[in-house]
Amino acid sequence: MDIEREASMGGPSHTKGVLILSGYLAHKFAQDKPLSLNARLVFEQSYEGVDGDSASSTELYAILSALSEIPLKQNIAVTGSVNQRGEVQAIGGVNEKLEGFFEVCKAKGLSGTQGAMIPASNVQNLMLKEEIVEAAKAGKFRIYPVTTIDEGIEVLTGMKAGERLPDGTFEQGSVNYLVDKRLREMAVTYREYQAPES
Repeated sequence: MDIEREASMGGPSHTKGVLILSGYLAHKFAQDKPLSLNARLVFEQSYEGVDGDSASSTELYAILSALSEIPLKQNIAVTGSVNQRGEVQAIGGVNEKLEGFFEVCKAKGLSGTQGAMIPASNVQNLMLKEEIVEAAKAGKFRIYPVTTIDEGIEVLTGMKAGERLPDGTFEQGSVNYLVDKRLREMAVTYREYQAPES
């Protein structure tokens, strides 16, 4: 459920991005079971309108984190649109977004662990300030170009995303395995509550 849309604070591009997340989850995890999930996406304490889809990959990482119960690194900013196949797509304003996060990190003190994840297709658009280029060369700030959600979840968790195996399951212990396991449990619970009483 898109709470921003329900509160009439989300624009059509944002709503479309949220609906695409449902398509991704169904394609990736509902091949052999119903998708019995009720997730709520909201920007807490935001009182202005929200639009655009450049946060859709971020929203998807948050859902995968919640389902797998694997925390995401909080020192990496994320931007990028996503399609239903899990491909991370280009966004606008990549330089401004990177520079803004760099300034926040610089104010807190560059630790060498901070960075930003961007769509790989936006690398050609980068025209960053020299200060950021030098910090990246010195290993004080990282830029992670990614092409898929699986690549991004590995950066954000430090764990393997997990390939689908011939039997339809995912590699044991991987992020996708844990997400699939949780969704399977939810489907079983839903089925039990929907069973007709005798």
